[in-house]
Amino acid sequence: MNRLNVLEAGESLENVTLSPVSRMDLIKYAGASGDYNPIHTIDEEAERAGLPGIIAHGMWTMGNLAKLFTPYYEEGFIQDYKIRFQGMVRLDDVITLQATLADKTDQHLHFDVAAANQEGKHVIKGTVVFSQYE
Repeated sequence: MNRLNVLEAGESLENVTLSPVSRMDLIKYAGASGDYNPIHTIDEEAERAGLPGIIAHGMWTMGNLAKLFTPYYEEGFIQDYKIRFQGMVRLDDVITLQATLADKTDQHLHFDVAAANQEGKHVIKGTVVFSQYE
């Protein structure tokens, strides 16, 4: 069983690497989220907006960060989530998700989280507060 309470500050969760971003991922996310901005699904519209091609929804990337904590759902829940978008995610990018424990209090674990593309460039950085069940 995975146990977050044994982590010490500076230790990291196991990285999660996503499959290459596909057009279908973004179409499905558009439907699930209701965000039908065509820069996420139609090449010509993205180019018309000055982009090199379609880009992933920022919230798609942010939502995927929660996968880092999925193995620990029996231990607690994500109580707070703050991120800053730092770069665009494009089709076929391979995103690696990372979380490092920054601080630990009685019931709360404070993580620094990030998502980086295959070139190692961060596309998201932020923090997660994971609240452990008593």
